[in-house]
Amino acid sequence: MPVITLTSDIGQNDFIIGAIKGQILSTIPGCQIADITHYLSSKDYQQGAYIFNNAAKFYPSGTVHLVMVNFFQYPHEHVLFAHYNGHFFVTPDNGFLTMMLGLKPKDIVKINCKNAHTFIQITERIVESIAYYFASGNMAEAGEPAGEIIEIYPMQPNVGPNWMEGQILFVDAFENVVVNIRKEEFETHAKGRPFKIVFTRNETIEDLSKNYGEVPVADKLAWFNSAGYLEISVRGGNMAGLFGLSKYDENQHNKQRQNDNKWFFQMVRVFFE
Repeated sequence: MPVITLTSDIGQNDFIIGAIKGQILSTIPGCQIADITHYLSSKDYQQGAYIFNNAAKFYPSGTVHLVMVNFFQYPHEHVLFAHYNGHFFVTPDNGFLTMMLGLKPKDIVKINCKNAHTFIQITERIVESIAYYFASGNMAEAGEPAGEIIEIYPMQPNVGPNWMEGQILFVDAFENVVVNIRKEEFETHAKGRPFKIVFTRNETIEDLSKNYGEVPVADKLAWFNSAGYLEISVRGGNMAGLFGLSKYDENQHNKQRQNDNKWFFQMVRVFFE
């Protein structure tokens, strides 16, 4: 039974998402539809990719992920239909595809959306192409060869022999702070050495916890979350608010760096001894 996930920045306060589900069920009877989220930022691709990727990876091979983020940023007359690692992705041609995957997939076609002006007209074309793929099993015939596409890639941590510097990627509803340092990268650079995780100007953490319950209430901790990213927290919540931490923004970072050095509050450094 085909599976389609829906991810967007549209929200669910109007008819759009319901209408798209109706289009899918009318065109592809028996299809299973799953919502990942409809509250991504239309501007923060890196945060959106973090949220999407760490949910989408749990879906079965063959799933089609319809990702509708910043759909009208560019006046393209097509959307992208790509295959990578057993999953299929339909996205606008605005860089979000490569941000999600960290690479440009080999298998990409363009779904023609010429003369489709409204969101619902565009999604109608998309659903027809997905239905064709499910019926034929041939993605290449569901569109035209893609050629060049817009490519945007995620930020990577800065590293040196005895240090790493990561950007704050995400602040969750409890104000836990996620940094774009993955467990594998951390262990590769640590080489078993003692370390200090430094944030703001003088706050440090020198141990890794396995979960929130390993420290007393109101104590700060660091751990690698279920997505494998470094997360710094306060047991009981409000890490970001208590320590003035905010998600990394390049424009704000440069502005602050020129002024009062508060740029550091968007970064987390790890020093190895």
